[in-house]
Amino acid sequence: MTNAAWETLSDQAIGVSGVVYFLALLAHLVEWSSLRGTVPVDAAAASSTRSRAAVGAVAVATGPTEGAGSGTEESRQRVALFGRLGLLLTMIAAVVHLTSLVGRGMAADPNRVPWGNMYEFTLSGTFVVTLMYLVLYRRFALSWMAPIVVAFVLSMLMVAVIWLHSAVTPLTEALNSYWLVIHVVAAVIATGAFTLGGMTSAMWLVKNRKGDIATGPLARVPSLATLDRVSYRIHAFGFPVWTFAVLITGPIWAHEAWSSYWNWDPKEVWAFITWVVYAAYLHARSTAGWKGKNAAILALVGLATLWFNFIGINFFSTTSQHSYADSAPSVVQPVGQPVGQPVGQR
Repeated sequence: MTNAAWETLSDQAIGVSGVVYFLALLAHLVEWSSLRGTVPVDAAAASSTRSRAAVGAVAVATGPTEGAGSGTEESRQRVALFGRLGLLLTMIAAVVHLTSLVGRGMAADPNRVPWGNMYEFTLSGTFVVTLMYLVLYRRFALSWMAPIVVAFVLSMLMVAVIWLHSAVTPLTEALNSYWLVIHVVAAVIATGAFTLGGMTSAMWLVKNRKGDIATGPLARVPSLATLDRVSYRIHAFGFPVWTFAVLITGPIWAHEAWSSYWNWDPKEVWAFITWVVYAAYLHARSTAGWKGKNAAILALVGLATLWFNFIGINFFSTTSQHSYADSAPSVVQPVGQPVGQPVGQR
């Protein structure tokens, strides 16, 4: 296949994945609409959970048992059917999504990783969010999160296609390094984890207004204690990965590209701010015993700084040395670098 054919395949694949994500969202919305009048999932599953001797830190009912209680057998079957359908469609969308990323990399000459501009970063970041959701689906019983994750990924893909799309170009010299793979892989994994953790914290705040006795769609959501515990564990996983990306690989790569470990670049500063917020969150949880509302709010503050750094800096900053990662890939001279000198050398 030619480079143009690979690029066309990538563009078509991301369009198809968007359609499949949309169908998955519809399936999950039908699933949730069938939960009206049901009792809380934790209450409905209490007896079966006790009889099982399951020792998981996070255990809530999934599959056909969710939404059990006052609902009819027919409604329970409908919930289970559309839940499985939504999960299957999400898996298919993730595979097509990955095909789009592979196509972007293969379309470049020479072939490269698909992380050359904001469009490609956004495709990669949303794919990792979906992948982490699917990987953690059973471990943390995340079926309740399905419509939130799918709606988020679909919205970000629409933003990427409408406002961030750009043609495939070779990597700039500053990006053409093996540190790109090490740094970006760590950063996107942490971003996916923090995003899922933030969704869990946001749902804690929503359910806190109704309490654990909430009925209807919120009955599918685990108890407040479970949400708080899941959020903490996901954040605890993402933080060391983010630390590796921001405080280890980032400075090393910056020194290789710009002969300085720290340049007070806006993206560097905001990445560090994000690190400080999440460090404060984990420290407060482990030492001050912060749980519930305060912890959830602090986690959402961290998520806001994370995504502002990911996308916002490219639109609001004109001095960033990371300007090669904006929506329109072009060679932009870093501040203080002589005109005509290649990016990445000074």
